[in-house]
Amino acid sequence: MKIKDGYILREVAGSNIVVPVGTQVSFNGIMTLNDVGTFIWRMLESENGASKEEIVDAVLAEYDASREAVEKDVDRFIIKLQAQKLIED
Repeated sequence: MKIKDGYILREVAGSNIVVPVGTQVSFNGIMTLNDVGTFIWRMLESENGASKEEIVDAVLAEYDASREAVEKDVDRFIIKLQAQKLIED
């Protein structure tokens, strides 16, 4: 999975905001990401993106949480990104 072209993450007044750029984007509204969301976004915006398993493993290495909790949170975050059509496989 990776972030589709046309979306970037910017820090605005201390908040991490997803910003659509270009004319081909379909995102409406504002999406603000917390620290973990930003961490996952950065993984997904890399050239090759990341699999769910890679994301879960990276979050576990960076944050103190159970695998079960991280897997649920990652699933929810991915569903939100898919609903906004921000990621591609």
